[in-house]
Amino acid sequence: MYRQLTILFLILLLGPAVAFGQQRIVVTDASINAGETVTWSNNAIYELDGVVFVEDGATLNIEAGTRIEAQSGQGNDASALVIAQGGTINAQGTAQNPIVFTSVLDDGTLTIADRGLWGGVVLLGRASTNNPTDGGIKEVEGINEIVGENDTRAQYGGTNDNDNSGTMRYVSIRYTGINVGAQTGNEIQGLTLGAVGAGTTIEYIESFASADDGYEFFGGTVNTKYLVSAFNADDAFDTDEGYRGKGQFWFAILAEDAAGAAAEMDGATGNEFFEPFAHPQVYNATYIGPGVGNLPVTDRAELVIMRDNTGGVYANSIFTDFETADGAYLLTVEDIDNTGDKTADSQQRLEAGDLEFLGNIWYNFAAGTTPEEFVTDESVADINKAAVVAYLNDAANANRFVDPDLAGVSRTPNTGLDPRPNAGSPALGGALAPTDGFFTATDYVGAFGKDLWIQGWTALDALGYVGDISSVGIEEVDGEIPSQIALTQNYPNPFNPSTTIEFALNQAQDIRLTVYDLMGREVTVLATGTQPAGTFRVTFDASNMASGMYLYRLDTESGSLTKKMMLVK
Repeated sequence: MYRQLTILFLILLLGPAVAFGQQRIVVTDASINAGETVTWSNNAIYELDGVVFVEDGATLNIEAGTRIEAQSGQGNDASALVIAQGGTINAQGTAQNPIVFTSVLDDGTLTIADRGLWGGVVLLGRASTNNPTDGGIKEVEGINEIVGENDTRAQYGGTNDNDNSGTMRYVSIRYTGINVGAQTGNEIQGLTLGAVGAGTTIEYIESFASADDGYEFFGGTVNTKYLVSAFNADDAFDTDEGYRGKGQFWFAILAEDAAGAAAEMDGATGNEFFEPFAHPQVYNATYIGPGVGNLPVTDRAELVIMRDNTGGVYANSIFTDFETADGAYLLTVEDIDNTGDKTADSQQRLEAGDLEFLGNIWYNFAAGTTPEEFVTDESVADINKAAVVAYLNDAANANRFVDPDLAGVSRTPNTGLDPRPNAGSPALGGALAPTDGFFTATDYVGAFGKDLWIQGWTALDALGYVGDISSVGIEEVDGEIPSQIALTQNYPNPFNPSTTIEFALNQAQDIRLTVYDLMGREVTVLATGTQPAGTFRVTFDASNMASGMYLYRLDTESGSLTKKMMLVK
């Protein structure tokens, strides 16, 4: 959409409620009770006063474009939203009208230095963890102090791995991480997921400028796509307590002033031999560190740490641009002495084939450019460096140590952030085909292909970080300005493995060209963003896809057009 009017700019920056001066509705813990269905609409600002629980049997619906602001206060007076076990949230924003959780102090002038203004968003489910006591039930620290003894609303864990806590899509969570509860150090993350089950939908979520982690998964099996963790003071993604979910299109960019790891992958709390063992699977991540030469405050010497007997998979991902005050390594895989109650470690999982790094690109670490240099040294960590280096260098694992040639990794609000690969980048090929149906097959490595999907709904975009500067994209076809929008039949058709699609625009407008399977599931986005008037062509490479009929659809401000195409291998 064009941003020609001041009022539209305010809507994008601050949310519709602020722009139009709509009423404020103060929400307390008494506002949502067990068994109730409550709807927050986009014609008001909702102000969290303290910790607000969506209790067992209650449902909270949040309309697209709704803005929720949390009051200031810490300790027992901190504000947060908690979806308790058995509660349901349906927060379904859109790319044009995201749902925004932020602070009451957010007038559009806050910066990443204003971290830690309120608690955060917490989802608590009944999926399994590897906590050994009390039937696998634990409580979220800080929240349990606020509710007090014999109150179960801070609990998470159970046996239902398909538990459903609801849906969150196109939600931006900003300036979280204040201390919650009576004890210090009980910060909650931008989004905390305690034993959340695979029945829950988590897609297009941003955690921006948290004073703690961006995301933390305490066990559970929830699967996620399109997560953004930007400029958070601790780890971007933190998994623990037997988390076994799947993630795809995870994007992390670390700040220059304060940062943890991009990924702290822990297997358990305490004794590591309890089951189920942690086994997160992440495809198509892009993790950008704070920048070589920058020394943010940190407790991390590596971009990725695997420890406490975690297994898992990282595939088709990009890891780049890391240095902190504590070190400049890429990867630590913990290898302990295996005595006493510490009988298992992540090195054993690597050797057993249960911890895998496949088809990734690793580049630009102050420690060096090769695994021999950027794998953490034995002198600073519990690690079997030689074994990890040999694994990464094994051609069978398809890891590459080359420049992914990303368009822009600016960490200042100057429209210089575009984490898509440029034309000719090695990241535009070499992706391995996933074997699990949850994952979308891509022809590119990393979280981005041609679709700059962080545009339109994130704080990164609203505050001026994101720019459309990649040289990858749409080829313009010479000719006159068309009289109407058009979408031509792909050629060749049938095709194998690639085909060309052309579309025409009679005026400049926002567009999205998307491929779907016949079940209506999105396969890939071929083009997105504002395009001038003209005729354009894009190439669709289906090398990693199965034969069959597919749909491709052009969505514009003027209307939508859809056609079919046949892949035959």
